[in-house]
Amino acid sequence: MPVKIRLQRHGKKGKPFYWVVAADSRAKRDGKFLEKLGTYNPNTNPATINLDVDGSVKWLNNGAQPTDTARAILSYKGVLLKHHLLGGVRKGALTEEQAEEKFKAWIEEKEKAVASKVEGLSKAQAEAKAKALEAEKEVSDKRAAAALPEVEEEVAEEAAEAVTEETAAVEEPTAETEEAPAAEASKEEE
Repeated sequence: MPVKIRLQRHGKKGKPFYWVVAADSRAKRDGKFLEKLGTYNPNTNPATINLDVDGSVKWLNNGAQPTDTARAILSYKGVLLKHHLLGGVRKGALTEEQAEEKFKAWIEEKEKAVASKVEGLSKAQAEAKAKALEAEKEVSDKRAAAALPEVEEEVAEEAAEAVTEETAAVEEPTAETEEAPAAEASKEEE
């Protein structure tokens, strides 16, 4: 039975989530599988990959052929390197300890590279957030500056109205005092 290491699609429309499985090549894509080796989530940045390295190496040793995408995932997680190193151990070129040391050194190097990428992404995200905040402040300041003349005009109008009201209030009593004697004079004439 020809065995393939391939991806099995899960998740909802537009949000794919994959299982990495060892399956008979004649089985349907999302159908029956022999063993689940891990998961792959391309929706995150960087993509989240959980993989059983030893199980994957076992299937490769038994002759399973990975698809192109599965090969890229296995390479990214170091499964193909471990398979290669174990081939060297079988041939006598390396000891198991040397192969393990090389694999651990490669894993550490890979983790550093992934950590630096995550750090770079978080810095870029923080810079984008700072730029957006700066642009927002600029727009807010422009709005405030545009509203400031209107406020000054309103204050000037209110001050002018207050002055006219005061002058009117000052003039009104004089008009009343002039009208009052005239009213008294008209009452006396009657």
